[in-house]
Amino acid sequence: MTSLTDTAPHVPAPKGGIAQSLSDSLVITKRNLIRMSRIPEMILFGLIQPVMFVILFTYVFGGSMQIGNSTDPDVYKNFLMAGIFAQTVTFATAGAGAGIADDMHKGLIDRFRSLPMARGAVLTGRTMADLVQTALTLLVLAVVALIIGWRPGYAAPTDFGKIMLGFALLLLLGYAFTWIGALIGLSVRTPEAATSGGLIWLFPVTFISNAFVDSSKLPGWLQPVAEWNPFSATVQACRKLFGDPGLSPSDAWPMQYPVWASLIYSVLIVAVFRTLSVRKYRRAEG
Repeated sequence: MTSLTDTAPHVPAPKGGIAQSLSDSLVITKRNLIRMSRIPEMILFGLIQPVMFVILFTYVFGGSMQIGNSTDPDVYKNFLMAGIFAQTVTFATAGAGAGIADDMHKGLIDRFRSLPMARGAVLTGRTMADLVQTALTLLVLAVVALIIGWRPGYAAPTDFGKIMLGFALLLLLGYAFTWIGALIGLSVRTPEAATSGGLIWLFPVTFISNAFVDSSKLPGWLQPVAEWNPFSATVQACRKLFGDPGLSPSDAWPMQYPVWASLIYSVLIVAVFRTLSVRKYRRAEG
């Protein structure tokens, strides 16, 4: 005779807040990456634009720009690349905002809200997927830059570790700006408005900077704006780490310590705009 014993069903232990948030964010990241892979034209068009910028700026403006005392196109080409890299990672912001606005418009975000998942995971997953796409774009752009003549170490010695640190700072800046795009995407009603809103503020941020010209050549009242611009700090940090031609000497702290300035700016932007975005998401839910 056998006796039957009641066994309690195994219930998995609940995850902690951080563990659950990380797990949920990775699930959303995977979902967005799969979606991107099924729309190859989205990736293709994202690659074409920065390549066009590289070619246009290099061959159209290269011979007319003065860097230091030189108008050599090769000097400007190597000066320019850090600015093009930074512009590429920050312009991904508009796509992030449009994607979130599109999900909101289609009601997909409402479905996510009905699931037992961390509230910040939807936004974190989206921004992480955009970061992966940005990294791919940056890799292709770096290859194109090498083909047309960009050479790390052109003006100062560098090494592989410094070059990788420069690209890491670029990706961190792109990730930080993506949170600004997320907030814009949550604040507008249509993807078209998110795209327009994402580009309106990006143009002055990227052009009132040291990305394409030496900031000392700007009007006097604009020079401090350019030198304290977070975008300029990352561009200057990359030029230093890549060994590219640099700017005229400046007393501004971000230009004196650009690597630290870039890191501090990016972390602050993530902290502020992630908090605002998650708060906006929760208010919309309520």
